[in-house]
Amino acid sequence: MRKLLIFLPAILMFSCHSNPAQDLENKKLNSLATEYVRLGLNIGQYDTDFVDAYYGPDSLKPKQEPAKEFPKDSLLANANSLMNELTLIANSSTVDTNRMRANWMADQLVAFGRRIRIFSGEERSFDEESRELFGVAAPIYSEDYFKAQIAHLDSILPGKGRVNDRFQKLANKFIIPKDKLDAVMQAAIAEARKRTLAHYKLPAGESFTLEYVKDKPWSGYNWYKGNYKSTVQINTDLKVFIDRAIDVGSHESYPGHHVYNMLLEQHLYHDKGWVEISMYPLFSPQSLIAEGSANYGIEVAFPGEDKAKFAKNVLLPLAGLDTAGIDLYFKALAIKGNLNYARNEAARGLINNTLSRDKARTYLTKYCLMNDETADKSLSFIKKYRSYVINYNYGQDLVKNYIERNGGTAKAPEKRWELFGKLLSNEVPPASLINK
Repeated sequence: MRKLLIFLPAILMFSCHSNPAQDLENKKLNSLATEYVRLGLNIGQYDTDFVDAYYGPDSLKPKQEPAKEFPKDSLLANANSLMNELTLIANSSTVDTNRMRANWMADQLVAFGRRIRIFSGEERSFDEESRELFGVAAPIYSEDYFKAQIAHLDSILPGKGRVNDRFQKLANKFIIPKDKLDAVMQAAIAEARKRTLAHYKLPAGESFTLEYVKDKPWSGYNWYKGNYKSTVQINTDLKVFIDRAIDVGSHESYPGHHVYNMLLEQHLYHDKGWVEISMYPLFSPQSLIAEGSANYGIEVAFPGEDKAKFAKNVLLPLAGLDTAGIDLYFKALAIKGNLNYARNEAARGLINNTLSRDKARTYLTKYCLMNDETADKSLSFIKKYRSYVINYNYGQDLVKNYIERNGGTAKAPEKRWELFGKLLSNEVPPASLINK
C-alpha cells in the first residue's frame, strides 16, 4: 500500500538540495502533468461530463475544434503512453513527492481509459467498471441485510402498514416550503461555514453563489470555478426535507466540495505548481475522495446530535415548521442511513443487466425508502453516472474509517478536523484509505 505523505513534516520533503538528476526528473514530471491536463481537456471536448472543473491556463485548452468522430484509439494510445512514462518515474524516483504524484496521475489515467471506452459504448460489469474508474469496488450487501434494517425501522415508526409509507408520512412533516427554501439553505450553509472557519483558514476572497435549478438528475451540485469561487446549485424538482438542507449545503460547500477544491487549488496548484490538479476529471479516483469526504464532512461539521439540534432550534422555526416528531425523524434517518448501499445494488443490477428498471425502482422504494419521485430521479442519476454511486456511500465509509483509525474520533474533534483537512489538501490514492 502506498503511503500518504500528508503526515510527513514538510522539512523531510524539501530538505534535500536539488541535483541535476532530480531537476531533470522534476522537469519531466511537470511536462507529463501538462500533457495529462491537455489529454483530459481533449476528452472533455467530446464527453462533456468528463471535466468537472478546470482553472489552469488557457494555453492547455484544445486549439482545434473536435473531430466529427470520437478519436477513441488515439485518446487511448495517449493515455497509455502517459501512464507508462509516469509508472517509470514512480518506480525509479527517490523523491517521495515525485513518486506520489506519478502514481496518482497513473491511477487517474486508468480511469481515463475506462471512461473513453464507456463513452464509445464498451461496457464492463459494475465492479470492474468502478475499480477502473474509482480505484475500488464497493462491498455487496444482501437483501437480508436491508430487511434487518427495515425491521428495525418498523419497530420505531408509529402506525401500521408499509414501512416506506409510514416513514414518508413522518418525513413529509419536515418538507421545507418553497418560499422558505432560500432562507433555510442560506442559514444551513452559513452555520457549516462558521464551523469550518473555526478550524481552517480559508483563502482570502473565497465565496460561492447559490442557485436553484430544475430538470437535473442530482439534488445538488458544486461547479468549482477556480480562484476560490464556486456556484452551488440546488435542484428543486424534488421536495427538500429539513435534514437535506444541512446535508446538501455542507456537502456542496463547507466543509465539502467548495473547501476541497479550494484547498487543492491553494496548496497544490498555487503553492507547489502542480498543474495536474487544475483539472478535475469527474470519472476518476479523485471523485471517491471528493464525494466521500463531502459526505463525511457533514458528520465532521455536525457531530453527534448537533445536526438534529440545529434543525430543531434554527431551521425548523425558520421554515415555519412544527418541531413535533423531529427527534423520532432523526432517529429514523440514522437507521435509513444504513440502507444507503441499496442504491449500489440497484445500480449493480441495472448495469449488470440482472434487474429491470421496474425492479430496480422497486428496490429503491422498498430498501432505500425513497418516494416515487426520488426513486425516478435516482434511476436517472444511475443511467447517466453509472457506478459513480459508490463514491457517496463506500467513499464516505472509507474516509470515515481512515480518519477514525488514525485518531480522528468523535472524542477527538480537533484531531478529526486536522486529519480531514490534510485529506482535502493532497493527492490521495483510494488504496491509501483501505486498512490492509
